[in-house]
Amino acid sequence: MKTNLITREGYEALRTELDYLWKEKRPEITKKVSWAASLGDRSENADYQYNKKLLRETDRRIRYLRKRLEAVRIVDYSPQQDGRVFFGAWVEIENEEGEVKQFRIVGVDEIYDKNDHISIDSPMARALLKKESDDEVQVQTPSGEKLWYINKIEYKK
Repeated sequence: MKTNLITREGYEALRTELDYLWKEKRPEITKKVSWAASLGDRSENADYQYNKKLLRETDRRIRYLRKRLEAVRIVDYSPQQDGRVFFGAWVEIENEEGEVKQFRIVGVDEIYDKNDHISIDSPMARALLKKESDDEVQVQTPSGEKLWYINKIEYKK
């Protein structure tokens, strides 16, 4: 199940994408579809078929974003979070082999195209929640249980 939490930055990014799709991309595609349709036979018109498909995909994404923006709950930083891992935290962890990872715990809508963000629903994030610096954390991974140490917790305000 998806958690409906999102950071303020994540919400703004989805809002910006929706505005772009609705105000810029969709009108542009609609013009191309109208132009291609005016050329006559649509069954063999590659321009028409391609842009019609693009329009359907764009409309699908617009519908998804509208529903998602209504469903999500923005979580802003709160000073009470300092020193512990909560939603929106940047966390640095290290394992016994000295491998260091740093990432931010965010909502499921914010992890795509970002190697340094993990979902709040991931096993790693679930294991880290409410822990403090220098705590040890056991995380269940596909290759078995792993031990990680929390080096640093930050919130960028």
